[in-house]
Amino acid sequence: MAEQKITTTGITAHGSSRLPSVDVDSFNIELKDEEGFLGDRASKGAFRDILERWRKPLRKSGEDPFGKEHSENISKKALDAILIGDDTEASAVVHSAVEDFAQELAHVTRRILNTKAWDKTERIVVGGGFRDSRLGELAIARTEIILKAEDFKIEMQPIRHNPDEAGLIGALHLAPSWIFEAHDSILAVDIGGTNVRCGVVETRRKKSPNLSKACIWKPEFWRHADDEPSRESAVKRLIRMLEGLISKAEKEGFKLAPFIGIACPGVIESDGSIEKGAQNLPGNWESSKFNLPTSLVEAIPRIGDHDTAIVMHNDGVVQGLSEVPLMQDVKRWGVLTIGTGLGNARFTNRNGKADK
Repeated sequence: MAEQKITTTGITAHGSSRLPSVDVDSFNIELKDEEGFLGDRASKGAFRDILERWRKPLRKSGEDPFGKEHSENISKKALDAILIGDDTEASAVVHSAVEDFAQELAHVTRRILNTKAWDKTERIVVGGGFRDSRLGELAIARTEIILKAEDFKIEMQPIRHNPDEAGLIGALHLAPSWIFEAHDSILAVDIGGTNVRCGVVETRRKKSPNLSKACIWKPEFWRHADDEPSRESAVKRLIRMLEGLISKAEKEGFKLAPFIGIACPGVIESDGSIEKGAQNLPGNWESSKFNLPTSLVEAIPRIGDHDTAIVMHNDGVVQGLSEVPLMQDVKRWGVLTIGTGLGNARFTNRNGKADK
């Protein structure tokens, strides 16, 4: 008897370049210079390195306003408070770091915009953990000013949703619109190098048919970096999280769609395997013997009365997709996510503004 092949989705391929609302022109571009990957120059770690450099001369003279605390350990909330605080020297240090980081981000963005895949980009939304701060918003605004001074016709703005929510809400745009006709919510997963987040995403289509009012219900969070699990243990934990959400959603009376949208780092192949870029995940997720969507559909074959469909895409793509309802006044737009690295994706709207 031939081995039965498990189908993880009958909707669209994983990592697809054609989605219901947009074409994904490019994602996960890895540009290099003599120092290595360009994205590393505009990561959250790069900002901390810049901050540390500005503190170094002050530390030598014994006048470092931050004391002995290493720059990596100063929270974004604390840095935001310093920006508007009474300690002018400390504020000046943070402003200097923001300016230098904006210069680096502008350099990287300039290089990305000059690629063929990003030609004629009109707007860039910026997400990732660094965006969720006042200093991040300042760096984004300053980057836009730098690029406009160089005659780049580009808008740059922070992603609207909290980045933790954007990575889940964007999963709605992996599913075709017909799936929402009889359902009011889906399951979404956002897998990162440090954390895993799951949630029930309410479509709220009755309030806004374009999904602009979508929100997260009962999100669950697991910081796997603290536990250092094996790949198998991580998948089992994820399955338990999803099963728990299904049970809670049923009790609450949600009409949960038989669909799971997954955001995951790396280059996602059409069969759900990961070609590269998953090195920060627990265990070897790039193995030819491992397929996350298949593992999940084996454990959760049905949701309600229907077979489970799963679609997985790059995490930067999915975070960007959360902005689809707000991008209908442009044709071509992109997303940058400032985190451990610099994620990126470029989109062309399929049903938005007419081509110029």
